[in-house]
Amino acid sequence: MFHIMTLYSDATPQSVWEALKAGNKRFCASQEKNPNRDDERRETLRSGQNPAVVALACSDSRVPVELIFDAGFGDIFVIRTAGEITDPAVLASLEYAIDGLGVPLIVVLGHENCGAVGAATKALDEGAIPEGWQRILVERVTPSVLAARREGCHEQSDYERIHVTETIGQIMHRLPHLPEQIEAGSVGLVGLRYLLADGSVETVATYGVS
Repeated sequence: MFHIMTLYSDATPQSVWEALKAGNKRFCASQEKNPNRDDERRETLRSGQNPAVVALACSDSRVPVELIFDAGFGDIFVIRTAGEITDPAVLASLEYAIDGLGVPLIVVLGHENCGAVGAATKALDEGAIPEGWQRILVERVTPSVLAARREGCHEQSDYERIHVTETIGQIMHRLPHLPEQIEAGSVGLVGLRYLLADGSVETVATYGVS
């Protein structure tokens, strides 16, 4: 049976990335192995965790991170915010996963028909700015939409892809040791866009893996 856990002893950014791609392929084909989801697995995790990847993903309920990669308990350290936006708590969580848990791969996971990206686009086009705390989502995502338009892109799918790359740029800039870790080969970073229609993940950007 496939277990991401088997990679732990000698996990590399590339080997974990290959495992994630294989898991998503099984998910798309409805051939999941559903690893690490039994009582024995839960019992082994009582004493601690050793995930193989940290994923910053959108909070959208249609994007169940462990399921789309056919992973189980303890395999993925998941951080979720609407629009996969970053803030100090997100950055601290990423830093903990990398430096505290030794995770060799970071995934930034956007998705098709993202509501946060749609709200930012509507705010720019119609001046429709949400009230309350939701306003923060628009403020954080709007620069990505503007960056896309500067590149001549005008489709939501393009906004979503560029929002992933903009988020990666923020992470690289605000975790100053990360580029060095990628250069040294100890950490890889992947930007993905999940497609609701068929369950596949589209590769948007890669650093330290291929």
